[in-house]
Amino acid sequence: MQSSNPTQSSSNGPLDSRIALITGASAGIGYDCALHLASLGARLILNARRESKLTELAQRLDDQYPMSDGSARSVSVAGDAADQSVIDEMMGASAQLTPNSVQTPDIVVVNAGRGLNGSVMTSDTTQWEEMVRVNLLGAARLIRTAGNALTELQESRVWPEGGPADLVVLGSTVGRHISPFSSMYGSTKFAVNSLAEAARRELGPKGIRVSLIEPGIVKSEFQQVAGYDAEKFGDLMDTISPVLTPMDIARSIGFIVSQPAGVHISDAVIRPTRQEYP
Repeated sequence: MQSSNPTQSSSNGPLDSRIALITGASAGIGYDCALHLASLGARLILNARRESKLTELAQRLDDQYPMSDGSARSVSVAGDAADQSVIDEMMGASAQLTPNSVQTPDIVVVNAGRGLNGSVMTSDTTQWEEMVRVNLLGAARLIRTAGNALTELQESRVWPEGGPADLVVLGSTVGRHISPFSSMYGSTKFAVNSLAEAARRELGPKGIRVSLIEPGIVKSEFQQVAGYDAEKFGDLMDTISPVLTPMDIARSIGFIVSQPAGVHISDAVIRPTRQEYP
């Protein structure tokens, strides 16, 4: 479910000079992240498979957060976020937002992914390879491509005066705390957690912040797509309600990327207050 409209942005938002690339932007955390970062002043490169959803989101952003010069608030790149050619197109799309200057996106939110119900013993084995391709290989390709572009960007600046550069990677609490009930999905998030921490150690000295976000239970269409039992999962959410919303995660991301260049929030575990595990 998409959230209600966030508060309108001021004319001088903390992200006015920045461009954010968000994968998986057609729903859930990616969708609300686009809304929230736009409310803080960012221009956006939006990616998802569903082009019609991206078109609707782009129109909403233009209507709700119009640019003062009449230019577009966002540009959409529809396609598979794990495909290198789509990644390259996304990284180059900022030229459509800043036609008179060359500016790479300096906030990259590695959000696209998919879930899978069940453990290594019970999950659908025909889904394993696709999940690993999207959740792990796709994330790794984007981290590498964005890491190279952000390195080049920071080398052209005087740091920290030139400003921050952010790679925000979406993990999960099940990527830190083992759950036998979603162990195949969790294994991909364990891997992503490792990639994010390794990238932080490699890129941090270059002035690039790599932040890992590990949400607990967030109510969105993610559970349905992952094949979770609606009744059982609904009972779980009722037990620990209120669960998180996508906007809860988006606000956290907005806070992280709005920090001064010398301040790095590298890890954030965000749970519903009553979620004791995982």
